[in-house]
Amino acid sequence: MLKKWGFLIVLIAIITVSCSRYQKLLKSSDMDLKYEAAIKYYDDEKYEKAMALFEELIPLFRGTERAEKVYYCYCYCNFQLNFLYSASYHFRKFSTTYPLSKHAEETLFMYAYSNYLLSPIPTLDASDTKNGINALQLFINTYPEHELVDSSNVLMDKLRSKLEKKSYLNSKQYYKIFKFKAAIISINNTLADFPETKHREELTFLILKSNFLLAENSIKKKKLQRINDTIEAYYTFVDAYKESKYLKEAESIFTKVSEMRNKIKIKNS
Repeated sequence: MLKKWGFLIVLIAIITVSCSRYQKLLKSSDMDLKYEAAIKYYDDEKYEKAMALFEELIPLFRGTERAEKVYYCYCYCNFQLNFLYSASYHFRKFSTTYPLSKHAEETLFMYAYSNYLLSPIPTLDASDTKNGINALQLFINTYPEHELVDSSNVLMDKLRSKLEKKSYLNSKQYYKIFKFKAAIISINNTLADFPETKHREELTFLILKSNFLLAENSIKKKKLQRINDTIEAYYTFVDAYKESKYLKEAESIFTKVSEMRNKIKIKNS
């Protein structure tokens, strides 16, 4: 027990001395000392301590030979501490402030990668996902021969997949809450934006079913037009998916709307 308490006392003393030294360093007016300490903290992966020092040194070293390295390390401190919005901003700024730097390409990619990491799950707001795609495209356009272009394309595909899933889920949600007109518009937009989607068959069928449910519950003056829209949606579906698992239900819908149209024709004759 005494050994344990002795160890704790020594540990507390070491931490106290270490904190005291760091506080003295922060208050010091010796910029060379602060620079060397910041680099040491950075190399030792003590990013929080390094970042505070770099933040002070950035304006003081502007225009000097050390300015680029200080800002470069500061960018990565933000990234390593998971301050991704800040990291994204500063990586981008580094690449434009030092376009001839050996780190210019790297920092532009890290700007894009930080934005990629900020992209949330598909059910949340897609702004950061779109920003990630734009940032990756900027990197590819700026450095088309860079070795990271292939990786950037892979990351872009993952972000596009999130947008596709969000669009798909939104379209289905309209259908689930009986907003059939909105569902048809949303599904058509999804199919136009993501023509290779794996959900194409299902969504094409939902257009048919939404048109049918609209026709079935329509007022008299709109009923015939919506029946015709359903029949057109049926032919579009069966032409594309002759062996679909939804085919039986699609044929049932077609039979019903054909009967509905015949009744209207008889009534109007």
